[in-house]
Amino acid sequence: MPAKGTAKPGNGVKSRGSGRKAKVRARQPEDFDTERFLTTVGAGRTIATYRPKTYIFRQGTKCDAVYYLQQGRIELSVVSSEGKERVVGLLGPGSFVGEGCLGGQPVYLASARASTEATLIRVESETMIRTIHEHPEMSERFMAFLLLRNSQIESDLVDQLFNSSEKRLARLLIMLAQVGQEAELRTVAMPISQEVMAARVGTTRSRINYFMNKFRKLGLIEYNGTLKVHSSLLNVIVRE
Repeated sequence: MPAKGTAKPGNGVKSRGSGRKAKVRARQPEDFDTERFLTTVGAGRTIATYRPKTYIFRQGTKCDAVYYLQQGRIELSVVSSEGKERVVGLLGPGSFVGEGCLGGQPVYLASARASTEATLIRVESETMIRTIHEHPEMSERFMAFLLLRNSQIESDLVDQLFNSSEKRLARLLIMLAQVGQEAELRTVAMPISQEVMAARVGTTRSRINYFMNKFRKLGLIEYNGTLKVHSSLLNVIVRE
């Protein structure tokens, strides 16, 4: 016969061990939401909208944050010691900029300026580093961007070394319009001047003007206040 006051099996009294397991389950965190982290304000994160031609940060200023571009487009530019400015990158939604601070870079090596109205979230470097370490989802998102960016930089270098300025301009227009294999006209959403095109292609504005007129006469582009690019412009790149 059981001793008086002793709990019988199945009477609803939990063992000490089962109570600890229940507490552990209750403390498990929710899945990390990368998109929410990159689109909301929180600890170490602020959000701001910039008008066109407004600087997000300037070359040589303290590098202490990474920016995530939610909406709009921005351009990266570098000023030489002689004072010459050149556009070295064009970025769209989903891009990170200023990531050099994560590797200990003390100042920004380029300036970032809004080409259109742009909304960016600023993430302090300490916050970004901690999030990447603690959440694999964030690390994968950031690494995917860096790999794509590195691939684009390599393609730009090959383009500069081996292709003519005409082919480099065609590639730039196709990239801006996000042209695919389908036979269609695609609008370039980002306003871009011939001066910026010349800087990206590595030639003069007069050469850009010459090729733009040539492409228009061939029906490869349309320009009447809005620039549109036809998929047939791809033929300029692939032809020998």
